[in-house]
Amino acid sequence: MSVKTILILGALLSGLGVMIGAFGAHGLAKMLTESGRTDTFETAVKYQMYHALGLLLVGILMTQFPGATGMRISGLCFLIGILIFSGSLYILCLTGIKWMGAITPVGGLFLIGGWLNLVWALAKNLP
Repeated sequence: MSVKTILILGALLSGLGVMIGAFGAHGLAKMLTESGRTDTFETAVKYQMYHALGLLLVGILMTQFPGATGMRISGLCFLIGILIFSGSLYILCLTGIKWMGAITPVGGLFLIGGWLNLVWALAKNLP
């Protein structure tokens, strides 16, 4: 992924996180409360926002250290992690398909991998 793509995705996913959170709080409040999934939905939104900001951080670091290697992998891990982690929780909350919760940890592994890879990339590339 290019720096531009990473920064655009970070900004887009951050904005979507705000919109999805507002929709959940207002448009879906009754449904989420009745299903007992309000906390699950909020977790999905929080993790989307944290890692969308992580994408922005990666993009900014890539512009500051253009020769640094390995940071693109962090961005890709954050993107995949958001899609799987938050996406599976959104689907679970909106449809009640319980097996979606079983794939959520895979997304969590990608999110963790993104941070660990960023640590490795920074340690390897920064003076």
